[in-house]
Amino acid sequence: MQTVDAGAFRVEFLRITHSIPDACSLVIHTPVGTVVHTGDFKIDYTPIDGETIDFGRLATIGNKGVLALLSDSTNAERKGYAMSESTVGDVLDKLFVNCTKRIVVATFSSNVHRIQQIVNSAVENGRKVAICGRSMVNVVETARKLRYIQVPDNSFIDIDDIKSYPDEKLTIITTGSQGEPMSALTRMASGEHKKVEITPNDLIIISANPIPGNEKYISKVIDDLMAVGAEVIYNALQDIHVSGHACQEEQKLMLSLIRPKYFIPVHGEYRQLMAHAETARKVGVLPENIIIPSNGRVIEITNKEAKLTTTVPFGKVMVDGLGVGDVGNIVLRDRQKLSQDGLIIIVLTMSKNGKVVAGPDVITRGFVYVRESENLIEDIKKILRQELDKCEEKNITDWASIKLILRDSLHDYVYKKTKRLPMILPIIMEV
Repeated sequence: MQTVDAGAFRVEFLRITHSIPDACSLVIHTPVGTVVHTGDFKIDYTPIDGETIDFGRLATIGNKGVLALLSDSTNAERKGYAMSESTVGDVLDKLFVNCTKRIVVATFSSNVHRIQQIVNSAVENGRKVAICGRSMVNVVETARKLRYIQVPDNSFIDIDDIKSYPDEKLTIITTGSQGEPMSALTRMASGEHKKVEITPNDLIIISANPIPGNEKYISKVIDDLMAVGAEVIYNALQDIHVSGHACQEEQKLMLSLIRPKYFIPVHGEYRQLMAHAETARKVGVLPENIIIPSNGRVIEITNKEAKLTTTVPFGKVMVDGLGVGDVGNIVLRDRQKLSQDGLIIIVLTMSKNGKVVAGPDVITRGFVYVRESENLIEDIKKILRQELDKCEEKNITDWASIKLILRDSLHDYVYKKTKRLPMILPIIMEV
């Protein structure tokens, strides 16, 4: 693998096995010691592409001494080993053999090895393969060019041509294994897909596990597919998915080969980082040398100590229209408030000496249906007139103060009447 010089660092790329091709760990040689970042990994002795981990090189690096190890914690709570990717192919073969239905398989578009196995099963059973979903089309096209997916050229057909083939001669590989609202499989399930219509003669295979938080979306897709009459196979029924992340025994092997002085579990929820830290303690890493930082914390490591120091900015960068990062928490808070409770605009015209010339007029958006709430709008105007009269009596002419008084009085009245908190925007014009 290639080695890259970056200033005082020398970065060595070390092949690792994962659910994508060409996954690498980083071995970062620094003036104070070697730092290893595993990246996403699993220990797969029989990977689809035949590119196994160079355990000898990992052991050599460990023997020379490693200052710190940063390691994937996604499956730190799972005991044992992650199954080899090749085991999925055996299950797929059994599902494809003698099946007379059209087969639709949903999986991660990035999992090229899974796609290869789906295509293998389809070709071996005399089926043509159509690709559906933008990311899936892009990945398959690129993977075929780079020869990561190797099948006869006539195996693939365009999605527009699927009606030209009988169901028993057709396989569709699609996105949407996580039930994403606009994904191809979700649109198929709801009957909104322009090119694929699900029928009772379809076998749907969802070859993925739910990412935490997506369970309800996937459940709805499965329910919708079954309501149409399709047969649905998912991981609870068949072993048609394996994780691309190391379980506890694989994490122990990585720790034992690298033997780091300091250990930093990464890539996981806090409970997973804690579980990985416990695994590290079991294989001999000193508890005081295990660091679990929060997002944004800076860790300074020397050959004598490792400590948490400053904090750097972190979090989501919002993309909105042509703007990148220009929408912050305040703007999002305002949008949320508008979407929940609506907007009230107060418009009035005042003279320079503070007397009301026209108004107040009340305009609402997303608050109440005006034609059915005329009494409420009139009461709001009455409250505003009373507050303006008080301001005039007290000789309050500062517009900022008047706006604040109107906003506060209307806020209290509206909440008392409706239990809603709309955004209130007073506008004063001068004549």
